[in-house]
Parts: sequence; structure tokens; C-alpha cells
Amino acid sequence: MSEPLGARLLPKHFSLVREIAEKGQLSLAASALALTQPAASRMLAEIERLVGVPVFHRTPKGMEPTEVGHAIARRAQTLLEEIREAAREIEAIRRGHAGTVRVGAVTGGAVGYVVPAMQALKEEAEAVDIHVDVAPSDQLVNGLIAGHHDFILGRLPSGFDVRHFDVIGLRIEEVKLLVHHTHPFADTADLSVFDLVHFPWVMQAPGAPVRRAVENVFIANGAPIPPNIINTTSLLVMIALLSSSNAIAPMSREVSDLLCHDARIAGLKTLDMRQLIEVEPYHLITLKGKRMSTIALRLKDFVLTEFRERGRM
Repeated sequence: MSEPLGARLLPKHFSLVREIAEKGQLSLAASALALTQPAASRMLAEIERLVGVPVFHRTPKGMEPTEVGHAIARRAQTLLEEIREAAREIEAIRRGHAGTVRVGAVTGGAVGYVVPAMQALKEEAEAVDIHVDVAPSDQLVNGLIAGHHDFILGRLPSGFDVRHFDVIGLRIEEVKLLVHHTHPFADTADLSVFDLVHFPWVMQAPGAPVRRAVENVFIANGAPIPPNIINTTSLLVMIALLSSSNAIAPMSREVSDLLCHDARIAGLKTLDMRQLIEVEPYHLITLKGKRMSTIALRLKDFVLTEFRERGRM
């Protein structure tokens, strides 16, 4: 019985095919891999000998992958990421609770759960290198698929096959409405959305979960959507606008608690609303079948501990 193809192709072969497919030129691929062009040419010839068919078409514009070339290049990203993940895990074990963790989260999840989980992990492993990206869920899921995150706290947007993911836990994001402490309604109790229609608002773009939640409350109560809205994803811009106007900004409860903890810092307050505003649930999401490093699993466990301690797992 002949040796399986997978046992003959080496990681260096996958790297070369991926680089040629991305750059379209053998010389550029060789440079990216610190190879001489003759060495890269010999390696490509070896790959094509092993697979038994051409991997690239040579054209006047460069090198175009064949169907086999496309298949190898597509698999190369996952294979090479798994190899890098193994190396990171080995290094973490060798150094003892060290390594790199990459997490993505929606804003409320980052403030409410990732931050305390990171603090707990740092108490046990000071040398751990933690990267946190805060972004909308569609960007987070794409980052997870691309291997940029070990896990995320977010929502699965439509168009993604849930069977490709492990979805754990459930957290409902409560929304608070923030204003400057000089706002006319800053100290008014039991406000209705009708009271707020004619004020300026600062929100994320249409379609963002927090904005949808606010708009749904207006619609459910028969109130018109506020016409005066500034769209921004920048928390600093929101704070600046709140501090210099009578604007209203919806934010997750975790963020509003952080900003309003000491009124001397930003001078912000939450409005006392009659209606509860909640965003659709978010979850802890991992890519099915992806093996996480020991240190990433530890951070994930700390996040899940925070989930359990606050209920609604």
C-alpha cells in the first residue's frame, strides 16, 4: 500500500503553496519564507512530484493555483495555525503558566466578564500575554474563524452555520441611557421613552445590537424613533458629546457602571427609565474542533466561573 499523501507533504510545503497562492509570484513567496528562488523552485517541483499533478499554472501575470493548489492553500492556514498553537502550548507548559491568549468580546462582555477573568488569571500567571479585541459580533466571529481569537464573547450573526461552533452560556445585556449630570432629566425619576424623543442621541450605526434594542423599545411603546442621531462606535466620542451637550447615549450596564462609578471623572449619570432595555443574549463561542492552549483554557474557565457566579448560564 502506498504511503498516504498527507504523510509526505510537510509543513514547509504547505507554507510555500500558501505564500505563492497569496502573492502570485515564486520570488515573492521565496522572500517571505527566507528562501532563495532556486530553493523555492526545487521545493515546488518536489511538491508537484509528491502530489502527481501541477499545483500552479504559470501565466504571463504570475502563478495561478490549480484546483489542487487551491485545496492545499486552503488547508495550509488551519494546519499552520494548529502547529503554531502547539508551539504556544508547549512554551506555556515549559515556562509554567505562561503563553499568549487572544480574546474577542462585545463591549459589555469585555468589561463585565473578560476584565475580571483576566485579573484572576494574572494573579496566578503574571507572565501570560493577553490580547483583547472589542468589536461587533460579526467581526469577532470572522476573527475566530481566521484564528485570530482563542474564543469570543459575542453573538452568532445570521449567515453563520452554528454547527461549526461550540456555543456556551448565555448573558443578556442590559442597556442604560447615559447623560451628563447637567442634563435636564438627569435627576428625574420614572422617565418614558416619549420624554426622550426630541433630545440628540449618540449611538452605534443602524443594525448594531444596542441600537436595535433601543429602537425596539421605542417601537413597542408606540413612540417615534428620535430623529437627531449621531452615529459612532467610539466610546471617547460618545463621552465627549455627552459632556458638551444634552445628548443621550445607550450603553451596556457594565460600561455605564464603570463610567458612572465616580461622577468626578466623566460627570455622567444614568437616566431612571420606566422601560427595561435589553439586548439579545451573547455567548462564549469557540471554533468546533480547534484545540486551545492550556493558558487559553484557563482564561476561558475563569470567564465561565464569572458566568456561573452571576447566574444565567
